[in-house]
Amino acid sequence: MIRATSFKGKSVAVFGLGASGLAAAEALRDGGAIVAAWDDGVAAREAAIARDIPLTDLSVADWAGYAALVLAPGVPLTHPLPHWTVKRARENAVEIIGDIEIFARERALHAPGAPFIAITGTNGKSTTTALITHILRHAGLDAQMGGNIGRPILTLDGPEPGRFHVIEMSSFQIDLTPTLAPTIGVMLNVTADHLDRHGTIDDYAAIKERIVAGADIAAVGIDDDFGLAMLRRRVPAGPAIAFSAEKSLAPGYSLLDDTIVCANREGLAVKLGSLKGIPTLRGRHNGQNALAAVAAVRECLNALGHSTDLDWQGALSSFPGLPHRMEEIGRIGKVLFVNDSKATNADSTEKALLSFPREVYWILGGKPKAGGIESLAPYFERITKAYLIGEATDEFAQTLDGKVPFVRSGTLDEAVWAASTDAQMSDGDEPVVLLSPACASYDQFRNFEVRGESFRGLVASLPGIVMRAAP
Repeated sequence: MIRATSFKGKSVAVFGLGASGLAAAEALRDGGAIVAAWDDGVAAREAAIARDIPLTDLSVADWAGYAALVLAPGVPLTHPLPHWTVKRARENAVEIIGDIEIFARERALHAPGAPFIAITGTNGKSTTTALITHILRHAGLDAQMGGNIGRPILTLDGPEPGRFHVIEMSSFQIDLTPTLAPTIGVMLNVTADHLDRHGTIDDYAAIKERIVAGADIAAVGIDDDFGLAMLRRRVPAGPAIAFSAEKSLAPGYSLLDDTIVCANREGLAVKLGSLKGIPTLRGRHNGQNALAAVAAVRECLNALGHSTDLDWQGALSSFPGLPHRMEEIGRIGKVLFVNDSKATNADSTEKALLSFPREVYWILGGKPKAGGIESLAPYFERITKAYLIGEATDEFAQTLDGKVPFVRSGTLDEAVWAASTDAQMSDGDEPVVLLSPACASYDQFRNFEVRGESFRGLVASLPGIVMRAAP
């Protein structure tokens, strides 16, 4: 646990008592702050009481004395409307921050040179964050991972010169971190997402850009127009390195066939590792993720004066992957079962469909997002049959009608059984039963993790299945 000494003796309001909010309240309390915590939910307040966190009803509190409002990232800051706590804070000139801002201030106060790698992007940030951490740990280094993945940042061990913090950041978290200044800021890509929270894609991209604008060294993916524009703006301001899974760069990090290559400005290149045959890094999108991870680690070690002569191939080949993201969970004979429950939008599902050229038995559906699956039409030829579940069934049936054979399975258990049966009758070399819903989960499941675990359990119960150990 990191103690928030930067607020010692000050009164701080904390709203939103989920995992990160509770950790922030504890860090502030243990660091000597006067905490006034609140949540609209009774269960969340009871959890705070059980951890000796002082509660104050912020709806009737005097805000004039608060030094800051620590806001949970899920609470609306601007769109569709600012939350009532945001309005109260602004009326009283109280700064609004998040838990990662507390970490940033503690780092600046106690260990300003401690290595800090921050990662964002619409897609791929969890895989990239996990892979960076894996590479560092494979090299015997102390790497703490958290933020938008795994543990809240303030529950990690504190910043020290030899300790790497590898932190995934959503746009919500970046918006609440005004002094964000990582050693390496990684920006993967930008596609339309969370526009209900940011208004426009340009506003969304501008928030993402802060992670590279404030970094000592920026690592920017340039396979979309937003990333390319960010790199061009960054170069005059400070050190930056580009990576691309689509084009050869000098200087920069590129893919040569399946091999990660780093080239200098003169075009002299070094091969760092191959992705060929690594199931957890299958697909072009994972090529971008691996490039970003290798670039981040290598540039960070260079900046710190450390050797970059690592066992890159060993680190890449041993990467266990992430649960629920292109996770190969088992086989029945030649039939492969893939859990991609984390694909909650069409853009994420596109990456999965691109990874399998044919014989895909696709389970999809849930609570649909704007645009549905219309953008996936170029990949329909890869799909042998689709199995529709949840609220999206009728909408997706209209999109697939006449283009892809489908059945209205309704529930995940029906879809798994039908897809497994059909795939086992295939003559293909490696039929794939793919759960990649292109939808939110909460029509039938609490979150994508629960949906993915349900899929794993259903697959595990199939006759003849040989399961792969979870990451």
